[in-house]
Amino acid sequence: MRPADDTATTVEDDPPPTGHPAPAAGPKGRAFVLATGLVVTVGVLALVSMASVALGARSVPFSTVIDAFLAPDGSNDHTVIRELRVPRTLLGLGVGATLGLAGALMQSLTRNPLADPGLLGINQGAALGVTLALGLFGLSDPAVYIWFAFGGAALASAVVYALASARRSGSSPVRLALAGVAFGMVCTAVASAILRMDTQTFDRMRFWLTGSLAGQTADTLLRLAPFMAAGLVLGLLLARPLNLLALGDDAGRALGVAVNRTRVLTGVAVTLLCGAATAAAGPLWFVGLIVPHAVRAVVGPDQRWVLPYSALAAPVLLLAADVVGRVIARPGEVQVGIVWAVIGAPIFILLARRRRVAAL
Repeated sequence: MRPADDTATTVEDDPPPTGHPAPAAGPKGRAFVLATGLVVTVGVLALVSMASVALGARSVPFSTVIDAFLAPDGSNDHTVIRELRVPRTLLGLGVGATLGLAGALMQSLTRNPLADPGLLGINQGAALGVTLALGLFGLSDPAVYIWFAFGGAALASAVVYALASARRSGSSPVRLALAGVAFGMVCTAVASAILRMDTQTFDRMRFWLTGSLAGQTADTLLRLAPFMAAGLVLGLLLARPLNLLALGDDAGRALGVAVNRTRVLTGVAVTLLCGAATAAAGPLWFVGLIVPHAVRAVVGPDQRWVLPYSALAAPVLLLAADVVGRVIARPGEVQVGIVWAVIGAPIFILLARRRRVAAL
């Protein structure tokens, strides 16, 4: 018979029995994996950004792209890269991040995994505001008509929530979606009527209405950047209260969450994000719907991870779609809104047909 201490040592050193699963990683291990995933996503975003600068409707050697940053000489290729592609790439980063985060915020607030700024009418409200600014008032400066975009987005948010909350039982995901679709159709109809009456405004807006990152300058990006940054910071700070609200309003109040203030701040963040993105690139569909849903299926319902992942993953896909649109139709290009519609519509149908979606 072996000594007791020898037995203890043998049991401690023996590997676990074959066929049994290894112990699950603890919270620290999961946090490390998710943090590593964020770093990898940032790296992929950097690669896609470089591709957006290097690739386009016009073929430019990669060495010329490097020279445009290190030793610009004012040549035509260098001008295209520095004055067109770089601002376009930066705009894609900002618009993708804002729409991805806005979609995640709306899905968390409404507890509806199929909610997004387009489905709830916010994009259409912002687009109507820009149409009024351009078509009726002749305002073509983004620094001016962005306020119309914010006003339209805020009006859409208020009207849709009021319509969905008209009954005593309050709002529900189904009523929010129905109210958003209905109000969005009204906004689209009014904007279309304005454009039909003014062909000059229609010619100026037809590319913007399909959703495009082209045609904006660095000056436009600088004017819109403060609104995007404010919405991004505010939205990311709401992760903890939104996590607690997911337990229910009563449980959230018991845990110290100011429910009404959280909802108002979330609405402000969504208005800033959608208003700035729509004013810059036009109404882009499915970005705020598909990306947060896919992120939540990977990282789970914790908003501390869903929000930053959505803000990073959305510009990866948006810039990739923009590059595809520039490459497939050389020497012309297909607007990113069209590319996203082709990609996003089938995915949306698959999500709608699923019996179960990622939990909120």
